[in-house]
Amino acid sequence: MAQHYNVLFLCTGNSARSIMAEAILNGKRNPYFTAYSAGSSPSGTVRPEALKKLRLADLPVEGARSKNWEEFSRPGAPTMNFVITVCDNAAKEVCPIWPGQPMTAHWGIPDPAAANGTPEEIERAFREAFLALKRRIDLFLSLPLASLDSLAIEKEIDRIGKQ
Repeated sequence: MAQHYNVLFLCTGNSARSIMAEAILNGKRNPYFTAYSAGSSPSGTVRPEALKKLRLADLPVEGARSKNWEEFSRPGAPTMNFVITVCDNAAKEVCPIWPGQPMTAHWGIPDPAAANGTPEEIERAFREAFLALKRRIDLFLSLPLASLDSLAIEKEIDRIGKQ
């Protein structure tokens, strides 16, 4: 495996879950990982609740934007080592062919942007999504990637998505 890993978090709208995952991983300031996020049908805006959750966790929000996954399949884009879908809809979508054939996993997280109810219930949905992503990213970063073969890594990142 590479010494530096690029990770793309995909979701349909790229407005909450994938944005939070990108910020959580980059906020770890691990020199071996760079995270990106995108959507198959980006909403064009980042949910203010997601930005609030990131700010409360002292994570970077500057530059956060909703973007199309095509940005990362063009020539000159960073080569992805991992592509992780974080929403239920994205797991059923046809994903583009990524240069270098990255490892893929699905870490389904309920969509906090679809939450209805009181402001407290909506805030809880964003908090639960954030905490689930943080837990999975912590598990991902604890994997001994340099000592595992590709098949073992793929199995482990799939397992993380089921936790």
